[in-house]
Amino acid sequence: MSRKSLKIAIAEPSVIIRSGVTTVIKRMSGFNIQPIEITGLEALNDCIRLHKPDILIINPAFMGYTDIRKFKSECGAPHIKCIALLYSMVENTILNHYDGSISIYDDSESVINKISALLSRPETGEEQAQTLSDREKDIVIGVVKGLTNKEIADSLFLSTHTVITHRRNIAKKLQIHSAAGLTIYAIVNKLVELDEIKNLN
Repeated sequence: MSRKSLKIAIAEPSVIIRSGVTTVIKRMSGFNIQPIEITGLEALNDCIRLHKPDILIINPAFMGYTDIRKFKSECGAPHIKCIALLYSMVENTILNHYDGSISIYDDSESVINKISALLSRPETGEEQAQTLSDREKDIVIGVVKGLTNKEIADSLFLSTHTVITHRRNIAKKLQIHSAAGLTIYAIVNKLVELDEIKNLN
C-alpha cells in the first residue's frame, strides 16, 4: 500500500533544532515524509511558493512574530498548516493564529501525535472562512441576525434572487444547512460577537 506523501517545511535558524525536528517527523508512520529545512526568511517565501508544503513548522521569532494569517495570504497559501516551534514563552495572541504548537521540550511521541492530530482535523475556522467571499460573509451575518432574504437583499442593495443564490452557495461550501449551524459558524469565525446573538433573544 503506497503511503501518502507529506511535505513538511521546518523554518528555524538553529541547525541542531532543525535537524532534531527533521529526525522526529521522519518517524511518522503512514506517510512518506519530505522534510524541507529553511534557514532564512528569503528561503521561506521561495519554499512556500515553489514547494507548496502541507505543513510549516516555524519558530515564531523567525519572522519577527509576523501575523501568520497575513503571511499565509501573502504567500498565496491559505491552507498550509502552520505549527509554532517553541523554546521560549510566546504570547497567546500570537499563538492563537497558528494551527498548533510543539515545544523543543516535547518528546518524539508527543510531537508526532500533535502533527497527526492536526492532519486528521477537518478544515474549520479560518480555513473554512477563506472559502467565503466578503459578500457571502455579509449574507451569513444577516441570516444569523434573523433577517429575511428580502431584508438582507435590501440592506446589501441586492435582489432577493441574488441573496437566495448566495445562500445556496454558502450551504454548498460549508455543508451547513440551518440558521443554527450558520450561527455557530459565524461565532467561531468571529463574523459576529456572542452578545450580538444574545441581544436578539
